[in-house]
Amino acid sequence: MSNRVTLRDVAHEAGVHASTASRALNPETRSVVNDETVARVLVAAERLGYRPHPLARGLRTNQTMSVGMVIPDIENPLFGPIVAGAESVLGGHGYSLLIANAEGSDEKTWPVLQALNERRVDGMIIATASRSDRAVRALRDEGVHIVLVNRSTEDRVPCIVGDDHAGIGLAVRHLADLGHRRIGHVAGPQHLSTGVGRHEAFLAWMNRLDLVVGTEDVEVADWYQVMPGYEAAARLLSRRPDLTAVVAANDLIALGTYRAVRERGGEVGVDVSVTGYNDIPLLDLMQPPMTSVRVPYRQMGVEAARMLLTIITSGPGSDAVASVELAPTLSVRGSSGPV
Repeated sequence: MSNRVTLRDVAHEAGVHASTASRALNPETRSVVNDETVARVLVAAERLGYRPHPLARGLRTNQTMSVGMVIPDIENPLFGPIVAGAESVLGGHGYSLLIANAEGSDEKTWPVLQALNERRVDGMIIATASRSDRAVRALRDEGVHIVLVNRSTEDRVPCIVGDDHAGIGLAVRHLADLGHRRIGHVAGPQHLSTGVGRHEAFLAWMNRLDLVVGTEDVEVADWYQVMPGYEAAARLLSRRPDLTAVVAANDLIALGTYRAVRERGGEVGVDVSVTGYNDIPLLDLMQPPMTSVRVPYRQMGVEAARMLLTIITSGPGSDAVASVELAPTLSVRGSSGPV
């Protein structure tokens, strides 16, 4: 038998009808109840520890009180803070967060999105979007409320992202200040906004600082993981053995670059400086500790959840919310040193 406090219990405690208690507890209908009664009901609810049942609330509002979140790689540590930030906001508003992992596969993303849509989630936070994403476009056409996180598309879809141009600038300027002039870049996948954005930012900052850069100074990793990063860095260093520094598109690619440098007999931070991107946990325990661009990923999750709730509560047409870029910082450690 459940000991859950019901609406009727609150109404009895406050000495009002259940329908009156319901209106007093709902911010959208509270104005039709006199202030004294509202205060009495709220005190009763607080004293009894009453919490609205999400399912019952959903039946009244035609909502499931759930939000779906799709991430591309559950093994990538950067997504944990995003999830935590989003859950902290959604949970406080009575929403459940359903997390789905696309396992780094574009082919698996659409079935995952469909499954969440079939569960009638009230909206989705999507971290898997590619630059030209037909799945996101299809969901938008169906009227699904969407906020992208950490990535953007060529279509106008609300998103919360880091300022990659500024972030790569922090890394390139840091290396230039250390005296590096021959700097290479291991880029991320070019079908993703983060991959192409950081690549373009690298070229722009090298030119801005009057540093020589060409196509031979850039190698593209197939994915944001250690092994693809190693393979790309090995190709880059084989082609350009004179490089004294490498800007990696993320921390896992940077870890792969560590291995490529060492296989060539070099020492990271001494012979070749390496910078990462994202500043995932435990980088300070690497050998050497990694210099990385820090993106406020927990805040990214918080802002994505807030934006989605605004879209959900504001109704049709509200998804034209402007996108937000979060400012990065640079965490300087031992993987970057003077020439």
